[in-house]
Amino acid sequence: MVWCCLCAVIQFSFAQKGYKDSSAPVDERVKDLLARMTVEEKIGQLCSPTGWEMYEKVDGHTVRVSSAFKEKMQDMPVGLFWATLRADPWTRKTLETGLTPELAAKALNELQRYAMEHTRLGIPLLFAEECPHGHMAIGTTVFPTSLAQSGTFNPDLIEQMATAIAAEARLQGAHIGYGPILDVARDPRWSRMEETFGEDPVLTGIIGSAFVKGLQGDDFRDGRHVYSTLKHFAAYGIPSGGHNGQKANIGLRELFSDHLEPFRIAIGAGAKTIMTSYNSIDGIPSTGNNFLLTDILRGQWGFDGFVFSDLGSIEGLATTHRMAPDIQYAAAIALQAGLDVDLGGKAFGNNLKQALEDDLVTMADIDRAVANVLALKFGMGLFENPYVDPAQAARFVHNDKHKRLAREVARQGTVLLKNEEGLLPLSKTIGSIAVIGPNADNLYNQLGDYTAPQKRSDIVTVLDGIRAAVGPETVVRYARGCAVRDTTQSDIAGAVRIARQSDAVVLVVGGSSARDFKTEYIATGAATVTVQKEDVLSDMESGEGYDRSTLDLMGDQLELLDALAATGKPLIVVYIQGRPLNMNLALQKAGALLTAWYPGEEGGHAIADILFGDYNPAGRLPVSVPRSVGQLPVYYSLGKQADYVEESSSPLFPFGYGLSYTSFRYDALSIQVDDTTVNIRCTVTNTGERDGDEVVQLYLRDDVSSVVTPPIQLKDFRRLGLRKGESKQISFVLNEDDLAFYNLYLVRKAEPGDFTVLIGASASDIRLNGTFRWKGNGER
Repeated sequence: MVWCCLCAVIQFSFAQKGYKDSSAPVDERVKDLLARMTVEEKIGQLCSPTGWEMYEKVDGHTVRVSSAFKEKMQDMPVGLFWATLRADPWTRKTLETGLTPELAAKALNELQRYAMEHTRLGIPLLFAEECPHGHMAIGTTVFPTSLAQSGTFNPDLIEQMATAIAAEARLQGAHIGYGPILDVARDPRWSRMEETFGEDPVLTGIIGSAFVKGLQGDDFRDGRHVYSTLKHFAAYGIPSGGHNGQKANIGLRELFSDHLEPFRIAIGAGAKTIMTSYNSIDGIPSTGNNFLLTDILRGQWGFDGFVFSDLGSIEGLATTHRMAPDIQYAAAIALQAGLDVDLGGKAFGNNLKQALEDDLVTMADIDRAVANVLALKFGMGLFENPYVDPAQAARFVHNDKHKRLAREVARQGTVLLKNEEGLLPLSKTIGSIAVIGPNADNLYNQLGDYTAPQKRSDIVTVLDGIRAAVGPETVVRYARGCAVRDTTQSDIAGAVRIARQSDAVVLVVGGSSARDFKTEYIATGAATVTVQKEDVLSDMESGEGYDRSTLDLMGDQLELLDALAATGKPLIVVYIQGRPLNMNLALQKAGALLTAWYPGEEGGHAIADILFGDYNPAGRLPVSVPRSVGQLPVYYSLGKQADYVEESSSPLFPFGYGLSYTSFRYDALSIQVDDTTVNIRCTVTNTGERDGDEVVQLYLRDDVSSVVTPPIQLKDFRRLGLRKGESKQISFVLNEDDLAFYNLYLVRKAEPGDFTVLIGASASDIRLNGTFRWKGNGER
């Protein structure tokens, strides 16, 4: 009797408070709120328009909601906003017109307060922000881009980095961080390769999962974490011809094995939102693909969050892909396929309402999507705690700890590719150094795409880093020499002059994803390659929309490299780049060669640390470096290919490659198989004269399988530090899923048989190998 009375009291309490009862289970709160909502209120929850016009900056201390925001919140109150704090040439937000972290927190509080107090049901907003290598807002920490992140081969470090990114975004009022990007990229002509973790699904899945864990943490209500958005689902990284957004020419087995695998791993790590891609696969656009969004994502993988479209990709079903007669039909196709939220907010809205009236969708379709959105709002505790503390944002965002972390990621992600006769490290007391090149002292060129405007004082260029590292008696000379692309202002003779006066030359070349206010943009925010209207070409040759037909250094960079090599001075070449550019001449002419990808705001310090031996490099290539575009595709898991008439089929530098200032020996391989696992051990010894890190890479080959499997496939890796002369035993544990592949029936399964273990320092530098037999069915 007492128990029944207690139940009655609880039910009465919930009936009184309904969805506002914080003690009630999330699913009950969602159900109650859905029952109270009008059709317009439901559809509004599925719309995520751009947000940077939703506030007005009144003065240096005050922000208020804009009239545009009030209009959005009237008849069909919006559920989410995207990129409210984004600042770049596309949004036209500058250091002057954009917001500091403190003002950003105030702005999102004002928007949130309006939603809570001036709409009928007081449903809080979700704010989504770009977070691939730092929150893309003014005054935040700019970390190295994704190729450098994966080049660390250090998931623990990347989890720390993502934790910092999440805290900076959440303290300003954001709830969703767009990232990580899990596209497996195998065509470096593609403009967005810089945003990826490279060519391998396992490396991408492991580093991506660490990123997810860092963004999301263990408690969404702690005010320090955000929901992670996986991008771009699916097979976006292999566009036809390298053209951004073009179709993926791929079979189902390769789709599952390589391009869906990182998403499967990251969903297993708990990712709560995911974004579709612009491309089609076998004639089906991802944004309207029921097989991907419902059967696989939710049915097979158990995903319990919500699905974003990419910006304008619903409209693309009717325009680019021509599979719908109009936007209304496109909205219906996307919703029924399993998509929940319209990024941009122009495809759903009244189109979806009309589709409901025309019986193209049902109320159950809409309710399913709305429930997925509301569940995350309740799960973060936004109905109870919708606001943030601006003082905390001012104090914590871009703090010294995060800057040190940015430096460490840049150091660990920089790859030493050549070091002839021990040219590096340089002495800090060297008489003079010439620092030359278009990327030696250009802050935006080292930051990558999806970066907000920066204060000059916050960015350390390579020139800055070298000047700070050397002693006062060392002379540092600087000349730009040439631009990345433009050839009208080159001064190669001037660069040669200071090189001849110096004891060593550091040449910093490569590419750039730096956007400027002269660049034209399409509706999705991608930059447009147009006929040049100015006398001077911008440096931008990478970043969304800037696909390449070659991988050569552009402008006069090769001429500059040749001229400096001809001086006979010791030449160190550093590539700062968003894709693996052609390095043939640099490999031939330079005494030392490094790639730092886009190393972020502390990149100059990190590169100087390596050049002068304060840090022993151990970064590894997350993508193969081709000799020419004629080799493409050239990813490592294809195995050894027949040579071409003109050149070798092997890459210039293979996946997993990277040098150190010390050397390592591999010994004592042991393989033991028990009922459920394969236990693999080996010993690694530092045989050189310096302390250093080694990245031990475990590859596997299924010797005989019922379908074709890769002749070599990364399965795990470990980055470990070793003092000179020190030995450590390292262990790997493989389970049945690690041995599995998609069989004739597209079922992921491990078959009985023999496997070869390959352990080494890169995909082409195998030091140890052995075999084991997997019997299956619990028999060993």
